Amino acid sequence: MPTEINPNSLESICASLAYALGIEPPAHAAAPSPELVAYIDEAFGGKKADRLVMYNPDAVAHWLYEKYPGLFAEAVSHADVQLPLHCMMPSVTPVNFGTMYTGAAPAVHGIQKYAKPVIRIDTFFDALLRAGKKPVILAVPTCSMGMIFREREMDYVLCKTWDEVNAKAAKILVEDQYDVVIIYNGNYDSRMHKTGPESIESLGELRHNVRAFAMFSEMVKELWGHHNTFMGFAMDHGCHEIDGGAGAHGLDMSEDINILHMYKAYPATEV
Repeated sequence: MPTEINPNSLESICASLAYALGIEPPAHAAAPSPELVAYIDEAFGGKKADRLVMYNPDAVAHWLYEKYPGLFAEAVSHADVQLPLHCMMPSVTPVNFGTMYTGAAPAVHGIQKYAKPVIRIDTFFDALLRAGKKPVILAVPTCSMGMIFREREMDYVLCKTWDEVNAKAAKILVEDQYDVVIIYNGNYDSRMHKTGPESIESLGELRHNVRAFAMFSEMVKELWGHHNTFMGFAMDHGCHEIDGGAGAHGLDMSEDINILHMYKAYPATEV
């Protein structure tokens, strides 16, 4: 397992997504990733995306990619940029999705422990609404992504199961009514906590995440040829094994902090 901390910060993602769409980032967002900015400029020929699709799996660590690269092959084949990042401390879900979609440190966005209050500072979703964009979040009602960005004038598709999240997301991509589609899936995290990060059951859920991202990517390529679309496979934090064969995260250690985002631009192919 890795012992060094990835140098790039999760804080850079929010402004990078805003840059891809050509909108002003939230008020407290850190600077965008230079690597993503350069890629976006080149991939879209200086133009901007009019669609964004983010697939957000939970707890998928960088070390899992290094140890099981074959499990990630379908995601890699649908990504041009692999961006190593470190997450925020504590390395738990609401803290880090708070940072991903505000661009701000936990002390600024207000979630500094495992809690799920509605974030009150300026967020990516507020920036989207100011720019006239139409976003939607797909999640289950009690998860972090289903709670911490509520109370905005936008749509939330809250499902009973993780499979339903993916099914509803596929329907939304077919209907093409939203500018920004955020798909959160906690299946790997849920299984990992019970059976460990490397159990057959957990790795099966990881494979499910990879295949879902690949499926959504293929749908965008086939159905959205009239859009410039930016896509991300973007997790919140990593994980590690604990006594009893279970899994955990939240510690200041490379296994929990290091993550690897993947991004792909799909320039419009139809006039």
